[in-house]
Amino acid sequence: MAQWGGYRLMSAAGTVVWTAIAVLIANHSIPQMLLTGYVPVVRRLPVVVLDGQRLFLAVGLSTAVVFSCLIPLYKPRPRRILDTIFLAQKRVLVAMFALATLGYFNMTYRLPRATLAMTMGILLIVLPAWFVILGNQPIKGEKPAIIVGDDPAQINRAADAIESPVLGYLSPPLGINIDSDQARSPTPTVTDGGTIEMPSSDLQSLGGLSRLEQILVEHDIATVVFAFRSTDRGEFFGVLETCHAHGVEAKVLREHADSVLLSDETAGELVTIDLEPWDWQDRLLKRIFDVGFALTGLTAFAPLLGLIALAIKLDSPGPVFYRQTRTAGLGRTFDVLKFRTMLPGSESSDPVDDGENDRITRVGRLLRKSHLDELPQLWAILTGDMSVVGPRAAWTDEEALLEEEAVEWRKRWFVKPGLTGLAQINDASSTNPTEKLRYDLEYIRRQSFWLDVKIVIRQMWIALLDSVKVFIGQERHDESKAR
Repeated sequence: MAQWGGYRLMSAAGTVVWTAIAVLIANHSIPQMLLTGYVPVVRRLPVVVLDGQRLFLAVGLSTAVVFSCLIPLYKPRPRRILDTIFLAQKRVLVAMFALATLGYFNMTYRLPRATLAMTMGILLIVLPAWFVILGNQPIKGEKPAIIVGDDPAQINRAADAIESPVLGYLSPPLGINIDSDQARSPTPTVTDGGTIEMPSSDLQSLGGLSRLEQILVEHDIATVVFAFRSTDRGEFFGVLETCHAHGVEAKVLREHADSVLLSDETAGELVTIDLEPWDWQDRLLKRIFDVGFALTGLTAFAPLLGLIALAIKLDSPGPVFYRQTRTAGLGRTFDVLKFRTMLPGSESSDPVDDGENDRITRVGRLLRKSHLDELPQLWAILTGDMSVVGPRAAWTDEEALLEEEAVEWRKRWFVKPGLTGLAQINDASSTNPTEKLRYDLEYIRRQSFWLDVKIVIRQMWIALLDSVKVFIGQERHDESKAR
């Protein structure tokens, strides 16, 4: 499309121009003296100002290397702001490493160290900002929308409710026919591609879900409207994750919004799904906090981890760790590790209070009371599967039972699960899913970095008190924990 051709040209030309400007600025004597005189990391580097052929070679070489390393960013693709920034900065660092390596092996192509350092600093700021600006430029004309789903009746209602141009619809493979009275068109059939075909409808079939990402990029799709019979973990949340990755707005018919997190309560038949409850600045701050917390915890408790493992092996036969598949953000699943606290093979999806559970080992009961069985989950926080604070990740086998009692349970899937949360510090466990869900949804509505800090402080205080009671032999009156 024409607008994408302009994006390619502007992104590539901007990379060349900004790189040349950065090298020229870095080559000037005044910036170099300021850099080498006041910046601690590069202090006392020699001030070297290039001129003539050497300057021409430095500008040309730097431009060529940076231009080559940033080629993936010239491809038009909707991205979230934070993803654009990180990708551009990563590519700039690769380019600077390539320039340093090239200069190390060949003196002819060596950029002075102060020039290289200042050029890198400038480009780490300027180029990400340039790509963010280009990616957020308004496009002439109204961007189209598409419909994704397997329910013809919803597809037709969604098409009537969408105000922008509708390019067509995508659908997963369908193994059954649907009664004709459920849609305006005759009974949908299954095409060779496995998609719903509605011959008399004005909507164009765009194919199966495998084409979703291609269509989002090629047609600059602004909105995806969901028309699924059910919010199953596979197809529904797979489409949500693709929309989230590309920064595309996702909507659903209001009467089918019970299992999704809404970002607004505006009037109309279509409501917006909240794919990213956090602003990118808050999300970055939260991730920095998660990594710092996990690294600190793993380092501080490293000696204790070995002692706990030994105690578990001496107490009962079986593995040290217990692995369980739990639900992550947007319906994904991941394996969580905990210290084993129960007899091997005795797990059950039925929620049970710890005080009434005779399957827990002696060491396991102490670990649960002191919360030390949770320590291995710090690794899941470090790798990004979990956060320090968020709705507790539920066992996938247990969730079917919890959803029967709490119809809005899947709204928890829109936030990364946490080690602790508002439900945990209020002793709301899976034995009372309605109360637990109430606290989780309250956290989702109020979530902020400072709320996370308050929850962590409260949880650490609770864990400290519980640990003290364990070591002095006292029993806590309420032993139920959020599992």
